[in-house]
Amino acid sequence: MKKFKQILLDINELIVFKHSVFALPFIFVAMITASKIQNNTMWFGIKLFILGVFCAVSARNFAMAFNRYMDEDIDRLNPRCANRPSVDGRIGRKNLIIFIISNACIFVLVAYFINDLAFWLSFPILIILGGYSIFKRFSQIAHIILGFCLGLAPIAGAVAISGEIPLWSALLCCGVSFWVGGFDILYSLQDMEYDKKAGLFSIPSIYGSAASMFISGLFHIIAILFWLLFCWAAQLGYIAYLGVMISALILYLEHRIVKKDFSKIDKAFFTLNGYLGIMFFCFIFLDLFL
Repeated sequence: MKKFKQILLDINELIVFKHSVFALPFIFVAMITASKIQNNTMWFGIKLFILGVFCAVSARNFAMAFNRYMDEDIDRLNPRCANRPSVDGRIGRKNLIIFIISNACIFVLVAYFINDLAFWLSFPILIILGGYSIFKRFSQIAHIILGFCLGLAPIAGAVAISGEIPLWSALLCCGVSFWVGGFDILYSLQDMEYDKKAGLFSIPSIYGSAASMFISGLFHIIAILFWLLFCWAAQLGYIAYLGVMISALILYLEHRIVKKDFSKIDKAFFTLNGYLGIMFFCFIFLDLFL
């Protein structure tokens, strides 16, 4: 029992399950929005709720584990990452491969039980989710690729309910993509010097901290604009727009914290962005409810 518990703890450390708070709120934003538009009710049923959770979790497990597998050579030499389970031997490479394949199969299987479009989209989605690990070795657009990986969540949510990709879900996807890409640039400031030595193509390692702060801020302005367009395209009310404005305030505070003290990047990365995702969902839910 103790060994099993330790395995679960190692897996949790590997995939950082708490970071699911970034994607899960947006898949459910899309699901309740699509259901309200299509069925005039936010509740889409227990079956789709369970399938949606399994899809989101298995896709994220696959992406995180694949990234850890591909990055072992990079992480091993990075002091910040050297104690990860994929590096220090707690989770061997064979077990990591089994975990990656298992979650990929679960994701495809669950998508099959949702609808045909979800099933056929599951294959290119897995390729995109794995793409981030490759892109950061040769292109600085890896930040936006990572953002797009999470941005797929609202598209998946809309497809699960309506069997199509409506305009508003694509706009929400773009907003999430630039939001995540922006805070990933800030997060990469921690590894700026190491990335330079390792020859990785993060924006901080190429352009420096000041330019990275500017690019991140630009990404977040674009994210807010796309979220406003999402509210317009989905014909949401003033409460939804208020939620977007509060999101803008949170992002502004995030940039102030990071600019003042790089040692607080973790706080800005997880705490504020975690609150943003949950808050965004709550405001959309309230808007649709009223």
